[in-house]
Amino acid sequence: RISLDSPLSFRNALLYPIQTPASRREIVVGGLWLLVPGVGWLMNMGHRIVTTHNALHDKDPWPAWATPGILRHGVVTFLGMVLYHAPATLVAVVARALGVEALWFVAAALWLLATCMVPGYMTRYCVAYDIREILDIRESFRSMVEAMPAYWHAWAIVVVLLLASFLGLVGLGVAFLLTSVWFWQSAAFCFANVMVRQR
Repeated sequence: RISLDSPLSFRNALLYPIQTPASRREIVVGGLWLLVPGVGWLMNMGHRIVTTHNALHDKDPWPAWATPGILRHGVVTFLGMVLYHAPATLVAVVARALGVEALWFVAAALWLLATCMVPGYMTRYCVAYDIREILDIRESFRSMVEAMPAYWHAWAIVVVLLLASFLGLVGLGVAFLLTSVWFWQSAAFCFANVMVRQR
């Protein structure tokens, strides 16, 4: 059975979300939720938070869709993304308004940094659903740095899995509803696997 105590590997990340009948059913439910614009994406975000919370507390991650507060967790973590990427967005707006090309590079660097920090705050939020973990940007940066180089190992696996998820677009693309949910669960496993070793 693959758990957060299992080694971080491409194989474990790939199989983690599909290792039990319950986990496979959860992916189907998540795919159906994606048919609801906006809300479905937030529901899947919240579902990922709950399954990771369960795994961090040595519980079976699945089933989780019946857990109260899934949408709230999705909204909270999404707003965290907005917060972390706000500086990059602001610099991009200024770059466009002033026509200063160099500022676009600053905006891109800030966006990349924010993206790298997001998995850290998400995993810490999963522990106790404490919103202060999201708001503490300095701690998010520190936890990311302390988790290196394993953190970059997780990112390397996640990027490959992301590319693999686009295979769901083959044909009519309906399978992408499932492969995208599978990818999110795999990514959650990768980053939680790394961050749990910092506890």
